[in-house]
Amino acid sequence: MLERLRIPFDVITPDIDETPLAGETPEATAVRLSIAKARAAAARVSDASGALVIGSDQVATCDGRQIGKPGTHDNARVQLQSMRGKSVEFHSALCLFDSRSDHIQSADIVTRVQFRELSDAEIEAYLLAETPYDVAGSAKSEGLGITLVDAIHSDDPTALVGLPLIALSRMLRAAGFPLLGAA
Repeated sequence: MLERLRIPFDVITPDIDETPLAGETPEATAVRLSIAKARAAAARVSDASGALVIGSDQVATCDGRQIGKPGTHDNARVQLQSMRGKSVEFHSALCLFDSRSDHIQSADIVTRVQFRELSDAEIEAYLLAETPYDVAGSAKSEGLGITLVDAIHSDDPTALVGLPLIALSRMLRAAGFPLLGAA
């Protein structure tokens, strides 16, 4: 997704424990993890003296409980069954860490997704076709998962895919990073 902004970047995948803390809100979990990922990635950059490091994380909630990455087919089936016919909130948190100044910008972009009334057969067919075991909520809207929903509501349509590019563009401009050749 970052390629859409036509800026140079390297990808570093930090090893972060994504377990929510006791009593932590979904928004707090997502923001905390996005900051932790950015800081961990910055620590691995050989020349972090001038790096802008992006961290992101996503947490889904349904009926007031956090929904993480399912990890397995069975867990994904249970998640999708519990979400059918319901509205699910996806908290897509973003952090821009400026290692030059140790400054952090962060945001939580909320996307509300209305899932259709899904039959067990539709859920099973979807899971076999897309195997979305590594995404919060077991549905990839950028792929076949779009067929599972009735509506998506967000100020940043890229947030649901996992990297809110509108918010990131705003953060990059605030950090003095030129987009479209303008500072």
